[in-house]
Amino acid sequence: MVSCARRGARALIPSLYLRGVSVRHIALVGIEIIFIFFPTPARIWYGFKKVGASYEADTYSETMSLRTESFLVGLIGDGITSSLTPPMHEAEADAHGVRYLYRPVDLDALNLDGASAPALLDAAALLGFNAFNITHPCKQSVMEHLHELSDAARALGAVNCVVIREDGTFYGDNTDYSGFIAGLKRGLPQVAEDPARLEHVVQLGAGGAGSATAYALCRLGVHRLSLFERDAAKAQGLAEQLGGLFPQTRIEVLTDDTRLIEALLEAQGLVNATPVGMHVHPGMPLSDSALDAGVLREGLWVADVIYLPQETQLVQVARAAGCEVLTGGYMAVGQAVDAFRLFTELEPNAERMAAHFEALIAAQQGV
Repeated sequence: MVSCARRGARALIPSLYLRGVSVRHIALVGIEIIFIFFPTPARIWYGFKKVGASYEADTYSETMSLRTESFLVGLIGDGITSSLTPPMHEAEADAHGVRYLYRPVDLDALNLDGASAPALLDAAALLGFNAFNITHPCKQSVMEHLHELSDAARALGAVNCVVIREDGTFYGDNTDYSGFIAGLKRGLPQVAEDPARLEHVVQLGAGGAGSATAYALCRLGVHRLSLFERDAAKAQGLAEQLGGLFPQTRIEVLTDDTRLIEALLEAQGLVNATPVGMHVHPGMPLSDSALDAGVLREGLWVADVIYLPQETQLVQVARAAGCEVLTGGYMAVGQAVDAFRLFTELEPNAERMAAHFEALIAAQQGV
C-alpha cells in the first residue's frame, strides 16, 4: 500500500479525466473515497481512501470482474458482526464454484442508526454490490426507498433482502417467512404435512420476527392463531393485517396469562417469536404459572426462532416435557437458502448449508 498527499491525489483527477479515465468520488459517513477506473483491457482499478490528511492507494484487482461475473453482497443491521449468514453464503458459493464476497455493515460499529440504510444502499449501488440482507432496525425503514416489493414483503411491511438490479433499482423481498416454512417442513415434516397438527397454534410475540412467522403459519393453513403479546396494540394491528389477507384463519389476541394458559392447553403448536432466550436476553418466555399448569406436554410441538443459542431454555424444557421441538437454526438456514437463491439465481443445497450452519454453531460454542 502506498500513500500520497491529499493535494497530489486531488491533482490527479483533472488529468485523468483528459485521458478518458472514469473517476468516482464518494463521501459517506466521514469516509472520503476516490475510485479511479482505467479503460484498459486489464480493467485495472485503483482506489484512494482518505486516511487522516492523506490518501492511501491500492490496486484492487488487475482482472476486475463485473457485477454479472461475481457477487458482492452485504448485511446491514445492528450488532451483526457475529452473524452466521455471511459464512453460510460464501461456503455455498464456493461449492458452486462462484466468486462471492459477503460483508457485514454493522450500524452499531459505524455509529449509525436505521435511517442511514437508504444512503448505504445508494452508495452500494455505485460500488457494484449485487444484494443485501437487511435486519434490525432497518427492515421497515428501508422499504420506502425501494422501487419494487414482493407480495410477501408488501403484506408483511418488512424486507430482509434487497436485490440491486443492473439498472440501479432496488427490489425488496422477505425470506423470513419462507425460511420458517422451509424449516418447519425440514425439521418437523410430520407437523407441516398434517392439517390436524396445524388446527390451533399459539404464538408468543408480534414484532418483526412474529409478523413473519404468523404470516407463515397462515400460509401453512393454520385454522386458529392465538397471538400473545404484552403490547396489545401491536398484536391487534398484526391480527387485523393478517385477517384481511387470510379470512379463513381465526386470529385472536391474548393479553394475560389466564387466556394464554387456556389457549395453550387446547393448542397443537407453540411458536416463540420473542427475543427471550437469546444469548443477550436469556430466560423463559413462558411464566411460571403457565409452566405449572402443564402447557408444555406430549402432543404439543414447539418452535423457537432463536438460534444463538439453539438450545434455549424453552427448547430444553419443552423437549424434557415430551414436546416435538424445532430449534431456531432451521429458520435461520431456511431464510439463508432462499436469500442465496434470490441473490444468485442458483439452486442452493439446503442440506449442505444446514451442515455448514451446524459446524459454525459448534465452532462458535467451542465444541
